[in-house]
Amino acid sequence: MYNRKKPLEEIPEENTKVWTCETDGCNSWMRDNFAFDHVPTCLMCNAPMVSGEKMLPILTNSNGDLKTLKKGTPIM
Repeated sequence: MYNRKKPLEEIPEENTKVWTCETDGCNSWMRDNFAFDHVPTCLMCNAPMVSGEKMLPILTNSNGDLKTLKKGTPIM
């Protein structure tokens, strides 16, 4: 039988540094190069996060290093 669907492309993956929530019931995680803090807290449950690695599709962060940005606006 003829199928018109094109074969899916292989998406390149690499081992990526991530932060994972250490709470048992929470599944949240974030890429290290998208984190604002050197040691972030979980956005879902405010628990500490631990560093690890995952095989993820390659993404480039065009914003540079987010950890060097100043937080807040100075009040004069």
